Amino acid sequence: MEIIRPGTNIPFTKYRTVAVIVSTAVNLVVLLLLFTRGPNLGVDFAGGTVVQLKFQQKVSIPDIRRALTPIGLGDSVIQDFGKEGENEFLVRLERPPGELGALGEKLRGALAGQFGQNQVEIRRVESVGPKVGKELRDRATWSVIAATVMMGVYIWFRFELRFGIGAVIALIHDVLVTVGGIILIGYEFDLTIVAALLTIVGFSVNDTVVICDRIRENMRRSKREGLEKVVNTSINECLSRTIITTGTALMVLLALFILGGAVIRPFAFSLMVGFFSGVYSTIFIASPIILMWERGKKKT
Repeated sequence: MEIIRPGTNIPFTKYRTVAVIVSTAVNLVVLLLLFTRGPNLGVDFAGGTVVQLKFQQKVSIPDIRRALTPIGLGDSVIQDFGKEGENEFLVRLERPPGELGALGEKLRGALAGQFGQNQVEIRRVESVGPKVGKELRDRATWSVIAATVMMGVYIWFRFELRFGIGAVIALIHDVLVTVGGIILIGYEFDLTIVAALLTIVGFSVNDTVVICDRIRENMRRSKREGLEKVVNTSINECLSRTIITTGTALMVLLALFILGGAVIRPFAFSLMVGFFSGVYSTIFIASPIILMWERGKKKT
């Protein structure tokens, strides 16, 4: 299926300088956010206990806090969870106060005393120790770094070193942009987000492989053509495939984001940002790097 007319020749590489400046600025802002504001770590990484509550009636955060004060949990962090009117809340505790089973009973009794019997459902109680949280955080970070480097090595062996370097830089860009989006929106950074980042690495490198393969094929076929023209031709030839593949994936993710509920929404949001960034970085970062590498070699 072709949605871009054959023979279309959009000069993507013409805008590579602007793209590099914009992308570098965006990545620097994300790094600044990481070191100043930092991600909103979920219980998986920060440690602590989280309790999800659903009420049958409309309640407010001060009402819940008042109900929890007699059992010593009045200073907990309490947040709205889910859509407006669903009456779902998250209660976060820095340290698990004793056994989880006993905590559930204490909460049920305190909330029943304030709101009445069978008016609240405890949907989940999760607890992670600080040491385990740190280990999970370190392992998650290294897993994303290892996946990015291994994808670059794969591209290097399959094509050439310049293709591999372009792929690694593009993947780092995609991961940083996605992390920046999560920080700005304020979603929790947990294991679900790590799964999304690893998925983005896989999706982005798939797009990069397709375009790199076309560039290599066109380089062999059109030896008299300049590399810039070959890169542009290759991107244009893959444009229909890129739009269809990414467009259909984004439509599914948009449906998940709107209809999937609060639990799945951060995951869908991360993938949408990452997939969009993946297409951009393949066209405006990975491919121009091949061109820049070639010109750098000629100068030396």
